[in-house]
Amino acid sequence: MRQRNVEELLAELDALIGLDRVKREVHRQVAILRVERLRADAGMKSPTITRHLVFTGNPGTGKTTVARLVSGIYTALGLLSLGQLIEVDRSELVAGYLGQTAVKTAEVVAKAAGGVLFIDEAYSLTGDQYGTEAVDTLVKEMEDRRDDLVVIVAGYPAPMQAFVAANPGLSSRFRTTIEFDDYTDDELVQILTVLADGSDFELTAEALAHFREQLAVTARDNTFGNGRFSRNTLEAAIGAHAWRLRDIEAPTTGQLRQLLPQDLDEDEQGDPA
Repeated sequence: MRQRNVEELLAELDALIGLDRVKREVHRQVAILRVERLRADAGMKSPTITRHLVFTGNPGTGKTTVARLVSGIYTALGLLSLGQLIEVDRSELVAGYLGQTAVKTAEVVAKAAGGVLFIDEAYSLTGDQYGTEAVDTLVKEMEDRRDDLVVIVAGYPAPMQAFVAANPGLSSRFRTTIEFDDYTDDELVQILTVLADGSDFELTAEALAHFREQLAVTARDNTFGNGRFSRNTLEAAIGAHAWRLRDIEAPTTGQLRQLLPQDLDEDEQGDPA
């Protein structure tokens, strides 16, 4: 497969719905890293710039998607040799007893070498000796592999700030935080529409208006799924749509394609049992 260049990857980033602050910061990072490489190629001295990143934001705001693009961008810039993204959480770094955690964490980092290690809810590694062992091992591995490894840690804003500040080895390596804002109602409608189009479904104007009504009464707390809310809504609507057409022997193309307001109501979906 042909490796995409930086311009192509940035174009894909820019095509994502919303995330304006994220896009600006990634473009800024690319500019910094590009000039750093050009200065090095010219034999000029450059300060050591850490490439590791902190992503903060609520669930469903595109952090994993952007991490995958960052991995590709860094590879296209010649900063990583392979460009794979290895996504893990606490359970994949911490073992059941002391001593084994260091081995488990080192093995995960070895798989990520040459690419990006993405640790979701990284603050779950604080508060006990097992997590501390994982963090200590991670810091050592980041130093040993500093020329061909990027680590991105992600989670809610306040806990992530405390996580990085609690360990000098982390605070010296994670100097750039990229904040992922929640999606607006307009952006969530756009996400729903794009997902539906991609599956050959069409939401009627009435269905989209009904989705906006649902958004207006949905709490935006830490349990809100952002983009996942749109995805889950579509998946449920597709199921309701199929149930609605169950007794139509030969539905028209329009009927097979159109999602109606009632398809977005869970209590209208009936019970197929």
